[in-house]
This record gives sequence, structure tokens and C-alpha cells, in this order.
Amino acid sequence: MKGRDERYPDYPLFKGLQRPLEFMGIQGRYIYWAVGSAGGAIVGFVIAYCLAGFVAGLVVLAVILSVGISLIILKQRKGLHTKKNRKGVYVYARSKKI
Repeated sequence: MKGRDERYPDYPLFKGLQRPLEFMGIQGRYIYWAVGSAGGAIVGFVIAYCLAGFVAGLVVLAVILSVGISLIILKQRKGLHTKKNRKGVYVYARSKKI
């Protein structure tokens, strides 16, 4: 019986470029946003269809999907690490002990 080292030689593995996950042009955390907006649109369609009819359901579906897509596009354009960009002049005071 051969040893484990002979059957499975060691090879260097390439583990990727440390890039975010991408699906159909949507990157990283925005994939979850897309799934949430699609799920919310379907649930909103069902609720509006039961309460007010088919046309109202389609309107709710279109509104939720368009808002979700536009938010994803606007946020993704800024990048995956979006932060609040506060404008102004800030002075950070630090006391020095001599």
C-alpha cells in the first residue's frame, strides 16, 4: 500500500486574487441587496395582488424593483467600501505630554 505522500503530492494552490464575489455585474454585498429587493418585490406583488388586484401588484413590483436596482447601481458606483463622506474642515486636537 502506498503512503499518502506518494498518492497525493503537494502542489502550490492559487487561491484567487482576493477580489469580491461577482454575479451578473453585481459585486460583493450588493448581491444580497439584489436578492432582498427581488424577494421584497415578489412579496409586495403578492400582497398588493391580494388586496387591490393585478395592476396594483404590477405597480408595486415595478416600483420596488426599480428602487432596488437604482440603489444598487448608485452604491456600487461608489465602491464596495462606501463610507459617509463628510465635507468640512475638522481639527483633531491632541494633548502632548512632554
